Parts: sequence; structure tokens; C-alpha cells
Amino acid sequence: MYNSRKAFANGKIITDGQLLENAILVIWKDKIEAILSDQNSLEGMDIIDVGGAYICPGFIDLQVMGAGGALFGGNPSVESLKIMEQELLKQGVVGFLPTVSTNTNNVIYDAIDSALDFRSLTRGTFLGLHLEGPFINFKNKGAHPTEFIREASVSELEQWLERGNGEIKMLTLAPEKQNQEVMNWLEQKDLVVAMGHTGAQYQEANTFLSGKRKAITHLYNGMPSLHHRAPGPIAAIFEKKPFTSIVADGIHVDFAMVALAKRNLNDALYLISDAATPCDVGVYKHTERHDRYVTVDQLSKNEVLSGSKLTMLRAISNCVKFVGIDLSEAVNMATLYPAKVLGIQNSYGSIQIGREASFVIFSESFEIINVIYKGEFV
Repeated sequence: MYNSRKAFANGKIITDGQLLENAILVIWKDKIEAILSDQNSLEGMDIIDVGGAYICPGFIDLQVMGAGGALFGGNPSVESLKIMEQELLKQGVVGFLPTVSTNTNNVIYDAIDSALDFRSLTRGTFLGLHLEGPFINFKNKGAHPTEFIREASVSELEQWLERGNGEIKMLTLAPEKQNQEVMNWLEQKDLVVAMGHTGAQYQEANTFLSGKRKAITHLYNGMPSLHHRAPGPIAAIFEKKPFTSIVADGIHVDFAMVALAKRNLNDALYLISDAATPCDVGVYKHTERHDRYVTVDQLSKNEVLSGSKLTMLRAISNCVKFVGIDLSEAVNMATLYPAKVLGIQNSYGSIQIGREASFVIFSESFEIINVIYKGEFV
């Protein structure tokens, strides 16, 4: 499988906020061995000329509901995780949290059990679960079904975490809807606790964002807007600067508001796809509408926005083209910064000597040319 060193030459390497022109990335087996500038030292290597394309770390997506026709978020199974992993790898995603939105207890348990079963089968990109709900505010529910929304209890959370055996990495909730016992308990757990689908007032959000560093799920969506007489959670977010995800598709959030968030949050702002996939079974029936997914709210019978069609590379492209973010910084938002949210930045999010050789080669028009995962072409 590994006959010789591979040298990816004539590339522009983007990592840790820097762009290295005319760089050569050398890998040996599944590790990055060197970053060079002199082609004279490549004797005996397999040289892959990338033709001036960009080379960046593999992407990390901490909120994705489905891919490739498999909606794990609504119909969890080992098979759907396999399909998601394969499809997302083709898109350059080397680490992802399949996301389960508000649903029945049975679906949540199926998701946990599927995660446990898939752990021995994954190629390595499956990082664990993101549970988005059901402990949210029904007034800010978005596409989440009202009938399954409820308040959390310590006993139920203990059951989930014990059953999950470390697979639950992130939990999105509305803190204003939880009792103090729950919030104190969560503060002590090795779990990323995020505020989302929330109606929290400014002071409530401030209180939640105190203590250990928290996260915010899809900024602006599923929360009150910024208002001069009722600053709400967004003002608190801009002040406290927690890890904050955003859906940069121009549909969930206008690009002018992405720019505002970037100016206020800087390296705390990271990209997610929040991507769905067509599905006609289960609670979440996602229908494709050109550039987005929608579902029908069971109470109002109206169509509501239910997921994006973003890839992580498209989100980067949007940040560069429509928000004015520098390319190297936009790449950080899809690689290094989400890795920091999970505390895995020593293994993911950068191209560094000695690290796993997992990276994306893409063109100036933001099209994927190749994905290399653990030293092999995907």
C-alpha cells in the first residue's frame, strides 16, 4: 500500500491561518513527513503535481444531520453512519458529529446504540454524537416537533451518558428552560454544552456563558434577534465569545450578518454545514427546494427551513466571496476552530509534521480535486 514517499508539489498549503506558496507536502505512509520548498530534494519520491491548487487540512463538521441519502438525524442506524462517512469523506470531511434533532426517546436510544456499534467499523472520521434537543424552547423550535420538546432531568441525562459510553460529545439545549440542578450537573461533565433553539434573555444567556467555556448552536437561527431594548442572547454571545457555529449559506443567515458575527467573535466563530438530505420517513421529512431543505410544521402546516445543502468547502467559499474573510482564515473556521471546540486540535485542524496525512486539495474555483485520508486517495 505504501511503496514510497509521496510528494504533493506545486501547491499552496493553507494551515493555521497561513498560506505557503509553491510548497511541497511530503507524506510517508499515513503521516506528514515534511513541508518543503525545494524540488531538488524529491529524488525517489512519487511526485504528484497539484498544479497550483490549494492544500488544506481535512474539514471538521460538528453539525450534520445526513448525507448521501442517509438521514441519521431522523432515522439512526449503523448503515446510515456508513453512508454518511463515505459521502462526507468525498467532501473532504475528516471528522464529523452526526446530529440528532428533537425526537422520540426510541430514536435517541437508537442513535446512541448505533454510535456504539459503529465505533469499531468507522474509518476514523466519526467523532461521536451531537444531540440537538429535545431540551429546547418550543417558541424557538424552528423545524423541531413540538410534541417531543421537554425539560431535562439529571436522571435522564445520566442514563444517556452512561449508555453512550463517551459517544455523546455535544448537547444543544435552551438553558432558560432547565433547572439549576441540571445546569450544575452539566457544568461538571466532559461534554460540550451549547445554547440553541433558545429564548434566553440577555442576563440568562450571560449566566449560562459563565463558568467553563460553552458553545452556541447556529448563531441567529432559533433565537431572538438583537434588539436595542431587548438585547437577548446575541448581545451576550458577542460579549462572552463562546465557541459559536454559523450556517454560512446566505439562506439561514444573510452574509452581512456573518460579517457582523466575524467582527465580534473572531476566532470563536466556526462553520457547520447543518446539512440534511432528502427523506420521506420518520419525524423529519426533508424536501429539497433548490438551495435548501424544508419540512412541514405539523401545527401550522407551513413549510419551514429544516436544513442546508452546504458542504464545508462551499461554506468556506461563501465566506471568502460574499463575506470578505481571508481564505486562510475561512479555512481555519472549518478546520482548526471546530477542532478546538472538541479539544482535538492536537490531532486535527492543521497540517503539521508528524500528524496524520489527511487533507483536501481544491481549486481556485473551490472545487475538490482530491481528498487524502490517512495517506491514501479517497
